[in-house]
Amino acid sequence: MRKDNRSCVSEFILLGLPIQQEEQGLYYALFLAMYLIMVLGNLLIILLIRLDSRLHTPMYFFLSHLAFTDISFSSVTAPKMLMSMLTQSGSIPYAGCIAQEFFFLLFGGIDSFLLTSMAYDRYVAICHPLHYNTIMSHGLCCLLVILSWVLSSASALVHTLLLSDLSFCRDNTLMRRGNGSTFSEFILLGLPIRPEEQGQFYALFLAMYLTTVLGNLLIILLIRLDSRLHTPMYFFLSHLAFTDISFSSVTAPKMLMNMLTQSRSISYAGCISQVYFFLFFADLDSFLLTSMAYDRYVAICHPLHYTTIMSQSICFLLVTGSWVLSFAGALVHTLLLARLSFFIDNTLHHFFCDLSALIKLSSSDTTVNELVILIVGSLVITLPFVCILVSYGRIGATILKTPSLKGICKALSTCGSHLSVVSLYYGAIIGLYFVPSSNNTNDKDVIVAVMYTLVTPMLNPFIYSLRNRDMKGALKSILRRGTFSV
Repeated sequence: MRKDNRSCVSEFILLGLPIQQEEQGLYYALFLAMYLIMVLGNLLIILLIRLDSRLHTPMYFFLSHLAFTDISFSSVTAPKMLMSMLTQSGSIPYAGCIAQEFFFLLFGGIDSFLLTSMAYDRYVAICHPLHYNTIMSHGLCCLLVILSWVLSSASALVHTLLLSDLSFCRDNTLMRRGNGSTFSEFILLGLPIRPEEQGQFYALFLAMYLTTVLGNLLIILLIRLDSRLHTPMYFFLSHLAFTDISFSSVTAPKMLMNMLTQSRSISYAGCISQVYFFLFFADLDSFLLTSMAYDRYVAICHPLHYTTIMSQSICFLLVTGSWVLSFAGALVHTLLLARLSFFIDNTLHHFFCDLSALIKLSSSDTTVNELVILIVGSLVITLPFVCILVSYGRIGATILKTPSLKGICKALSTCGSHLSVVSLYYGAIIGLYFVPSSNNTNDKDVIVAVMYTLVTPMLNPFIYSLRNRDMKGALKSILRRGTFSV
C-alpha cells in the first residue's frame, strides 16, 4: 500500500508564516531581498578567498566552507517558502518533505561542526602560535571538513530513516510499519547451501572477512608509516582500502551472525540502513577506481607534469567529490525505497538487503525506483567504467607510439595492480547484471554478490602487496624496524 492511497497522505500542507494576507507582498519582498543578499554575500566570500592567495589559510578555508554551507542551509527552506507565498500554495509532496528534512539536518549539523573547527583553529592560533602551521596543516583542515560532512550525514540519515518509517494518515494518526498490515522486519534466506555445510562455510567466510579487514588495515598502516608511499597513487589506495573494509562490513557481520544463530530476520530500519551503506561504499569504490585510473594516465602520458597536475589539492578534491557523489546517489535510492510498502511477502532470497530484491518484493508502484536505478547507475557505474577504459586506451596509445620492452614492463608494473582490481570489481557487476539467470531462485545473484562483497575486497591487499615492489619494500622496512627495536 502506498503512502498516496486513500488511507495515507501523499503531501503535507505548510501553513507558512503567521502574517496577514495584505502583508504577504511586503514580507515576500523582504524575505526575497534577505535571501538574495545572503546568497550573493556568501558567494562573494567564497570568490575572494579563492582568488586572493593571502587568504589561503586555515581560518579562511573553514570560512569558505561555512559560506557554502550557509547558502545551502538557507536554500533548503527559503525558495519553497517564497514560492508558497507567491503562488498561495502551501502543499509539499511527501518525498519533498522528507528530502527537506534531511538536508535541513545535514547542513545544520555541518554548520555546527564547522564553527567548532573554526574555534579550534583560533585556539591554536592564539595559544600555540609557534606551532600553528604544523598543527593546522592542510591535511588536518581537510580531515576536519570531511568529518563534518560524514558525521552530519550520518546524523541526518538516522533521523530521516526513522521519520520515513512512519506513515501519516488523513486523521493525523501515526501508523507504524510494524502494525497488522505491513512488515516490521524482513527474512533473509541467506546463501544457497545445505544445513550440514553451514559450519564449513561459516568458517570460510569468517576467515575471508578477517583477511579483508586485516589486509586492508595493513595497507593503510604501511602507507601511513612509510614516507615513500606518500604519493597520489597510494593516497587513493589508502582510501580504497578503507572503503573495502567498510563495504564488506555492511553485509558480512550480519550474514555471519545469521549463520551462527540460525536467525534470518532483519528489522525494517536495519534493512534500509544496509541498503544505503551498501550503495554508498559500492559507488565510492567505483569513483576511487576511476580516480586511480586518471592518476595512472597522468603518470604515463604526462610524466613531466605529474606533480603539477596531481597536486595535493586535486587529490583531496577527487576523494571529496567521490564521497559527496556516492552519498547523493545512495541517498536518492534510499529515500525512494523508504516510500515503498511491503504487504505480500517479506522474504528476501539473499543474504543481505539488496535494492533490486527489495524492489521486486514491494507491493507498491516501483516505476520511479527502476528509472532512478537506470539513471543513477549509469552515472556512478557506467560512466566511471567508460572513463577507466578511456584512460587505459590513452595509456596504450602512448606506449605504442614508442614501443619497447622496457616501456611495456614499466607500464604493466605501474598499472597491473589497478587493472586487476578493476577487472574483479566490474567483472562481478557485468556477471550480475548482464548474464541472464538460469532459474528463478536468484542463486546466481547471491553467488555473484558474495564475489564482490567478500572475495574482491579480500583479494585487493594481496594484489597490491604481491604485485607492487613499493608495498613489499615498505613491509620489509617496517618488519626490519620492528626486529631492530626488539
